[in-house]
Amino acid sequence: MMNPETTLMFAEAAEAGAVVARQRAANADRLAALVDRLAVAPPRAAITCARGSSDHAATFAKYLIETRLGLLVSSAAPSVSSVYGAEQRLADVLAIAISQSGKSPDLLATITAAKEAGAASLAIVNVEDSPLAALTDHVLPLHAGPERSVAATKSYIATLAAIADLVAAWTKDSSLNLALNAAPDLLAQAWSADWSPLVDTLADARGLFVVGRGIGLGVAQEAALKLKETCGLHAEAFSAAELKHGPMALVGPGFPLLVLRQSDETGEGVDDLAAEMAARGGPVLIAGGEAKGAISLPSVAAHPVIEPMLQIQSFYRAANALSVRRGFDPDKPPHLAKVTETL
Repeated sequence: MMNPETTLMFAEAAEAGAVVARQRAANADRLAALVDRLAVAPPRAAITCARGSSDHAATFAKYLIETRLGLLVSSAAPSVSSVYGAEQRLADVLAIAISQSGKSPDLLATITAAKEAGAASLAIVNVEDSPLAALTDHVLPLHAGPERSVAATKSYIATLAAIADLVAAWTKDSSLNLALNAAPDLLAQAWSADWSPLVDTLADARGLFVVGRGIGLGVAQEAALKLKETCGLHAEAFSAAELKHGPMALVGPGFPLLVLRQSDETGEGVDDLAAEMAARGGPVLIAGGEAKGAISLPSVAAHPVIEPMLQIQSFYRAANALSVRRGFDPDKPPHLAKVTETL
């Protein structure tokens, strides 16, 4: 069995705190200019365009923008442009494309169509000289550096930080800005958190649900994807508000739940749900809260917008260890490549 601390996934995820610090310093002037442009021509709505982990970051963006700015955010279906070639009406809309590589043809087609339909465009992208960055009106680079492991880690956290940074600047939210200043050190603390109970609980599991709500739903989606990619586990992400609408029929002895909870208005309801699911006899792991009968995973308390970022950092270390424990190489998931160029 390989040593989990020798994988690329481990090394790259461990860099997340340094990446966020570098990103905030490098993007300050660019972000100020972008916010000035948005103030001159405020969008009436926004669309996001992304795949995989980047699309999970887009879920985070949706909740954060809608709750902090009151601006409707919709996820664009790339095939509307890349396959169907449908014309759209997007005047006064901000189209946000999120990508690590900036190469996927369907994202390029979507942004091209959005611009032709009257939208302003923003790329949140790691490869600054990518085709996507060249195509958009504005660019927020992730500054995550090369990411060689197929499983995205530091680039995902960098994307969450860039989105939070944009919203903090856009809304002039000083408390969120201060929280982002503290994020690099908090990410280091989160990386050291002992989530070995997750590894022990899921070592022989066949499937599970990952539960989040609100701004934490995107990290639940990301955790479920990583469990599929790196651990060979069938994991599905659900909002805590949706779990009782059918999926809970599967919950019981032998069916685990991983619950990710942030300390905002959703917290009490998520705690109640975790306790109810634990009472059904299946193992329930909860981060960011406590619930009767559930296993609490150590979490770093912070601003509620930052907490999901810290939880996914702790999760990445545990997922890497779980992958190795289950006999996989987390850097080389079966049948997957680092850059997926979807048409």
